[in-house]
Amino acid sequence: MALSRLLILIAGLGLILGLTIWLISSLSWLYSQVAWSASPLLANLLVLLLIVLLAMLIFALFYYWRLFQRPKKNHAKPQVNLKIPAAKVEAAEETLKALRLQVNQIQDEVARQALISRSREIEASLSRGNVEVVVFGTGSAGKTSVINALVGRMAGKVGAPMGTTEVGETYTLKLKGLDREILITDTPGILEAGIAGTQREKLARQLATEADLLLFVLDNDLRQSEYEPLRNLAQIGKRSLVVFNKTDLYTESDRETIIARLRLRVKGIVSNLDVVTVAANPQEITLESGDKFQPEPDIMPLIRRMAALLRAEGKDLIADNILLQSHRLGEEAHKLIDAQRRRQADKVVDRFQWIGAGVIAVTPLPVVDLLATAAVNAQMIVEIGKIYGCELNMERGKELAMSLAKTLASLGIVAGVIKLVTTALQLNIATFLVSKAIQGVSAAYLTRIAGKSVIEYFRHDQDWGDGGMAEVVQRQFQLNRRGEFVKAFVKDAIARVVEPLAAQSEVEYKCELEEIPQPITKPQTEPEPINYHPQDDWEMGNKNRKEDW
Repeated sequence: MALSRLLILIAGLGLILGLTIWLISSLSWLYSQVAWSASPLLANLLVLLLIVLLAMLIFALFYYWRLFQRPKKNHAKPQVNLKIPAAKVEAAEETLKALRLQVNQIQDEVARQALISRSREIEASLSRGNVEVVVFGTGSAGKTSVINALVGRMAGKVGAPMGTTEVGETYTLKLKGLDREILITDTPGILEAGIAGTQREKLARQLATEADLLLFVLDNDLRQSEYEPLRNLAQIGKRSLVVFNKTDLYTESDRETIIARLRLRVKGIVSNLDVVTVAANPQEITLESGDKFQPEPDIMPLIRRMAALLRAEGKDLIADNILLQSHRLGEEAHKLIDAQRRRQADKVVDRFQWIGAGVIAVTPLPVVDLLATAAVNAQMIVEIGKIYGCELNMERGKELAMSLAKTLASLGIVAGVIKLVTTALQLNIATFLVSKAIQGVSAAYLTRIAGKSVIEYFRHDQDWGDGGMAEVVQRQFQLNRRGEFVKAFVKDAIARVVEPLAAQSEVEYKCELEEIPQPITKPQTEPEPINYHPQDDWEMGNKNRKEDW
């Protein structure tokens, strides 16, 4: 082989030397011809140009030859394996920092302490860097036997009845060539009967969502009830190995058939390489001599696949899991803060709706104007904004108030609320109070719709959504016109608006009666007695009697 390379090298050098002599001879001939026919200066320039072009051609050939000879894959792989986990860990750390700021806003002491404890566990897991593997599956699939075979010692009760596996029982495993420990956690079986079985399955699912890697153990073909949790875990980003256990109970052809079905059923969520077969606790075999023989566990296919996977993707799996747990914890904290803010904002809406109702019920203004004024209260909008961390001035509050007033009127909600409130109040209060009560209660109702709409606006980072303000207002109106809510609202309105109106009307009526002027009467005096002297006109003469006739 060395002689042939030497001969090729000599032949190549000879070829290059011959081409070089030919090139020099050609340039000399070209120079002499141009110098004889034109001028020596032009001949020198032409030869120089040819030499420069030749040098550029040689340099380009050498450059692209080195470029194609450069190994690309060997330089690309280390960058992927190093940068991706680092970026994910940094993202997890940033999420945990943001989580600590969110936790400080939670007023519920129990919920705050629980979130703090879980965030510290994630931080500890991030610093340790161990691989957490969770064994998941039905109770009869042989999860504990798989752990026994992996750990190499008795990790639990083989053949235990339902419910004997300790929740979260963890064992340590060390693989050659892996610089981190593997923590294997056994879980209760899923799909067990009864209330206790449902509770145990819930615990098993929680442990599975916190794992870096899942071992989903089966003892036969995959059932629909088993496929659903496997698919759900894959959808949240969990990497799983499907472990077909108890293969010693099947013939070779049956094993191949089941393996083919398993790979077909999990296609798209689990790779074919991640479906492995084991016999973690093979049954005893009776020899021809009558002696009993206990075969060794066949666990090496699982160990080899775990080792290859953890060496290639161990850092990614840990980083993915920590990032996922950080996001889930952050979402939980966000939900708690959102619920807390909604309770505070609802109190603000409740306070302003009855303040507005009380003011308008005793104010003689036109109906439409007073309802719009009460429904969109700028001060209420400013206070709700403060709860959600948005500092609004009164001008901005008035702008939102005016926009809501126009929207309420344009959608016909003002008229709809008046009709709804009128119907409800006519059945509950006296007729002489209806007109005043309608104004106040309708104002409270519209204030509630406006306030609830503003809460949704701030909950979504001051965004009304694709449908705009009209869609949000219309949805809140539909949510607040249900029968049970209307009954409770009217009952509350009677206590807060109607009864005070009735009391005020009674006081005003008494005041009016007191202010009516009474007729002035003079004191009656007794007439003086008259002395009666009877006279007989027959005895008295009357000279004028004839004249009277």
